[in-house]
Amino acid sequence: MFDIIKKLIKNSLAMKVRTVFMGTPQFAVTILESLLQSSCQVLAVYTQPDKPAGRGHPVVFPPVKKLALERQIPVIQPETFKSSEVVEKLARFQPELIVVAAFGAILPPEVLSLPKFACLNVHTSLLPRHRGPSPVANTILCGDELTGVTIMLMDAGMDTGPILAQEKVGISFMNTTGSLSSKLADVGAKLLPETLPKWLGGELRPQAQDESQATYSKLIASKDAEIDWHLSAVELWRRVRAYNPWPSCYTWCQEKRLKIHKAIPFGDVAEGEMGKVIALAEPPGVGVVTKQGILGLCQVQLEGRREMSVDDFVRGKGDFIGCVLGRR
Repeated sequence: MFDIIKKLIKNSLAMKVRTVFMGTPQFAVTILESLLQSSCQVLAVYTQPDKPAGRGHPVVFPPVKKLALERQIPVIQPETFKSSEVVEKLARFQPELIVVAAFGAILPPEVLSLPKFACLNVHTSLLPRHRGPSPVANTILCGDELTGVTIMLMDAGMDTGPILAQEKVGISFMNTTGSLSSKLADVGAKLLPETLPKWLGGELRPQAQDESQATYSKLIASKDAEIDWHLSAVELWRRVRAYNPWPSCYTWCQEKRLKIHKAIPFGDVAEGEMGKVIALAEPPGVGVVTKQGILGLCQVQLEGRREMSVDDFVRGKGDFIGCVLGRR
């Protein structure tokens, strides 16, 4: 009976918590959906400004904005939090809790100090490993076999705040940033509502991060995705996965950009110039010579064409085998 009463107290407390959510990409959509299904009262959603994208550069809403509008939740898209007017507008919501998930902006001390239950961040790594803006991609680039989700209290540092909860997630051989982010979103959507009642009820003691174990990720740029065939096949395979779906690894094939969406490394030693396309005796049947090993090509996309299997690509481009990639 005591446990039931205690649970009711927690739920009633959560119902009274005035909450502002901050997030931008699809990952944040899953977290927001979880928060909306909880007993928290979401007063507003903060997300990044609309941006042009694709052919013709139409203005595209951030994924989180679409969900908020569907649920008739006020949406605020500040360019920056450096403006006192932006901070004052946030303060008028009188938030008791701010939940952040891949928002894409640094919160100043004036914002961090607003809610009495603090600002909580849903971070896609096992902190203190892979702090920074690109934890999922960095996890793959580093060849980690294990990652996870961390719920932490935000402070003035870059993902340096105390930890409230963590859950580990295994990384499969072919996980990309896209597929792993989706998996982590599901884990975060489960972990957050489990953690909130404990935090709001005063049952959790935040744990300081071990600074000696800290590593950092950097913001990814389009130029990072250009393939350097002087790297090893394993390194390039990790990059193909880490930069999928964006910015998508690419090389140059007869002066046209060739995206490599899916690949697999082979340890075989091949003679020939690095970047040379060769036939393989085993699937996927086509590979590229690297500094160490062969990178087997599975899914590719030539500039101006659709993504296709390497078999289909070779059938339509008979001179592909034997050419050297990377030359412009």
